[in-house]
Amino acid sequence: MGNRGMEDLIPLVNKLQDAFSSIGQACNLDLPQIAVVGGQSAGKSSVLENFVGRDFLPRGSGIVTRRPLVLQLISATAEWAEFLHCKGKKFTEFDEVRQEIEAETDRVTGANKGISPVPINLRVYSPHVLNLTLIDLPGITKVPVGDQPVDIEQQIREMIMQFITRESCLILAVTPANTDLANSDALKLAKDVDPQGLRTIGVITKLDLMDEGTDARDVLENKLLPLRRGYIGVVNRSQKDIDGKKDIKAALEAERKFFFSHPAYRHMADKMGTPRLQKVLNEQLTNHIRDTLPAFRSKLQSQLLALDKEAEEYRGYRPDDPSRKTKQLLQMVQQFSVDFEKRIEGSGDQVDTVELSGGAKINRIFHERFPFELVKMECDEKEMRREISYAIKNIHGIRTGLFTPDMAFEAIVKKQIIKLKGPCVKCVDMVIQELINVVRQCSEKLDCYPMLREETERIVTSHIRDRESRAKDQVLLLIDIQLSYINTNHEDFIGFANAQQRSSQTNKSQSSATNQVIRKGWLTINNISIMKGGAKEYWFVLTAESLSWFKDDEEKEKKYMLPLDNLKVRDVEKSFMSSKHIFCIFNTESRNVYKDNRTLELACDSQDDVDSWKSSLLRAGVYPEKTMTVESETTTTSDNFSMDPQLERKVETIRNLVDSYMAIVNKCIRDLMPKTIMHLMIINVKDFINAELLAQLYSSGDQNTLMDESQEQAQRRDEVLRTHQALKEALSIIGDISTSTYTTPMPPPVDTSWMGAGGGRRSPPPSPTAPRRMSSGQRPAPRGAPPPPNRPGPLGPFNNSADSPQAPSRPNRAPPSIPSRRPPPSPTRQAPP
Repeated sequence: MGNRGMEDLIPLVNKLQDAFSSIGQACNLDLPQIAVVGGQSAGKSSVLENFVGRDFLPRGSGIVTRRPLVLQLISATAEWAEFLHCKGKKFTEFDEVRQEIEAETDRVTGANKGISPVPINLRVYSPHVLNLTLIDLPGITKVPVGDQPVDIEQQIREMIMQFITRESCLILAVTPANTDLANSDALKLAKDVDPQGLRTIGVITKLDLMDEGTDARDVLENKLLPLRRGYIGVVNRSQKDIDGKKDIKAALEAERKFFFSHPAYRHMADKMGTPRLQKVLNEQLTNHIRDTLPAFRSKLQSQLLALDKEAEEYRGYRPDDPSRKTKQLLQMVQQFSVDFEKRIEGSGDQVDTVELSGGAKINRIFHERFPFELVKMECDEKEMRREISYAIKNIHGIRTGLFTPDMAFEAIVKKQIIKLKGPCVKCVDMVIQELINVVRQCSEKLDCYPMLREETERIVTSHIRDRESRAKDQVLLLIDIQLSYINTNHEDFIGFANAQQRSSQTNKSQSSATNQVIRKGWLTINNISIMKGGAKEYWFVLTAESLSWFKDDEEKEKKYMLPLDNLKVRDVEKSFMSSKHIFCIFNTESRNVYKDNRTLELACDSQDDVDSWKSSLLRAGVYPEKTMTVESETTTTSDNFSMDPQLERKVETIRNLVDSYMAIVNKCIRDLMPKTIMHLMIINVKDFINAELLAQLYSSGDQNTLMDESQEQAQRRDEVLRTHQALKEALSIIGDISTSTYTTPMPPPVDTSWMGAGGGRRSPPPSPTAPRRMSSGQRPAPRGAPPPPNRPGPLGPFNNSADSPQAPSRPNRAPPSIPSRRPPPSPTRQAPP
């Protein structure tokens, strides 16, 4: 090649191939390589064995190559082989190489002829090879063998596509000469991923098995069925030769004699054969690496830059150094504290755009979920009036009371205040759960030290549970304080004198808030019949008086407006097939809510969205359905009582007084609950992490054991250092390479319309002038016979036969199947008179 640096490129790529295969995906680079693609029994394995000069690949029926084999050929003075999975072990007997390939294949795929995309890396050192890197892929098959899966063909195609779709991969399309070349699966796949033909090299095998009187001369001359990089013909050993252990060197000599003695190939014998193919592939791969060198160097540099900081931290790293462990412990605890505070207080960095978490979720609990739970526990109006009437009657006893007893008011109010304990305790539980989730999220950065993470989570969670009991005690104390004294002199309490005016004032306040928009958002109407289009998503607008939905968020085309009178909300069980969370709105008077539907089922993407919409509906006066117990149902049905006008006036007065006082209590509880939880739990936990977590960790046990890194972290450190060093070496070698190396220019485009357009394969159309398969008794046509007329045909996406120096003036014909009779020569090859 005239440049030592360029000759070192293929070994360099081999080193990178080994390094990156051993470390997985730590370095995401598409390394230049050659993929060998072909059908079963196309001769792929024989071509590779001819390169090496040894029998080393498994043989048999069905799919022999069941895992990709990355074959790295390296020119050396001695001959041996190495496997990446058997580091340090040299194989000098190639029978052992074959056995190791079979054993390693079965280890991953099993013995059932299955396939796997996990490659086997084999490196062969030999004085008989040129530097080359090839990937032997499973042969394309049509019919499953034995207990292979029925989709084995699709699996093989997907595996092949994983390799040949990379722009850095050259494609060696192997096709036997005794099949129809125009329908070659290898060329079809190459056409799909390389429509311009820049990366495809054709190989024709089994030329010696063609029928007598037929040859593939025009194909090998790239005049018929042309490829941009052309074809190279090879002659492999027959099955009889393989069974007879025919020496590969003797086979290569026989191949050479075949081309030099065959009348159709002797003029181009020096451009045919396995040695020529090996040399061409070496040149093509080296040139391909040179062409992709700028992008390759850029990828290397970006990977190196990404690893620089991490590699610097690991360089000189001593896992057992006590001072390092102490320093690392301090840093980890400090980072945990900072992360916890950011998740609670909010931060601009590392913002979660998928769901609410941390402080934002706690805020929703305070201002949406907790008010929703408070309203949900409010009793039914009829039940409330019944309780008030019983209280009044029981207080008067045997006497008929003339005045409204205030003791009935206190009894009903205290009963309502006691009901607040449930929502308050539930609010504490929800905050506790979110705090524990935050602790787990923050401790993910401690994964490299499993003992430290486990101990940190245990200490902080234990402290949170300790504060939980104190917070609940304080919350229940707030309720008990409200129960201890009913303050009827509160400035917001309406008093007995104004109790009768309560209803009219409520109606006025409701009418003034008619046009207030409470919430907007997307919801799916779930119970639309399939005949009418099925479930659809609409833009909903909730006001204090109605629920409307529009076609989209521009709010121009209104679909429906639903008044909120007599509406209630209830949950709907999530269906097995649906991923959405559903709630429904219904009319308490059993009327249709929407067209012919008694209920309106609305679906959201998450339970949080459902809770948020229910909270908004509460603000609009749409309350959740009450779940009545059996006892309350029997009481409701059995006690049908009537009230006299005097008792009804007393009940109405106390009802208004209870509403007024409970509004004061609810307002106070809604204000104090977030403050109590913040003080007793959230701020306290934050201070504990800042001030006491480190001391607790020191007192929990041996710090050396606490800071033992995980096995994954140790592997990660080794991988980073190895990758970083490999990248530096690669860049160092690439930096000494002259990019002005002389190379053969890319051949011009050729006419490949025979391969079909749009990636679809088509068989060649019949033509009266197309040569037909010739029997062994027929004689070829005279050399001077006139050529058939030109056949016009569309050019493919990279076809330009007029500009191709490889295609002299000759008629375009429908492609023959191979074997076929050699077509008449073009006018440019006619014999002189």
